[in-house]
Amino acid sequence: MARPVSLMPVVLVPLATLVLLCGSHQIEARGCIKGAAVGAVAGHLAGHHGVLGAVAGCAVGHHLAKKQQRAQRTQQLHPQQTPKPVPQPPQPASEAVAIT
Repeated sequence: MARPVSLMPVVLVPLATLVLLCGSHQIEARGCIKGAAVGAVAGHLAGHHGVLGAVAGCAVGHHLAKKQQRAQRTQQLHPQQTPKPVPQPPQPASEAVAIT
């Protein structure tokens, strides 16, 4: 009788290789952890969809962190000059009221 071939090594080896290759690069997940936590709680409360909420929260948190980082970089490259205050004309002195 022929022995059935197990598909486990055929699936596991390429998957492990992919994980190791992806893990070797520097990944910036700014905002993902906080967004995932908030999304998981919201998803859990909205019908036991904690995993979907965590994935969506991670995506939103990462997007907002990138947006904030981009704004900070733009502000550093192009600092806004503070406008000089406009001189105010001298106001007339108020007349003193004499109490008699």
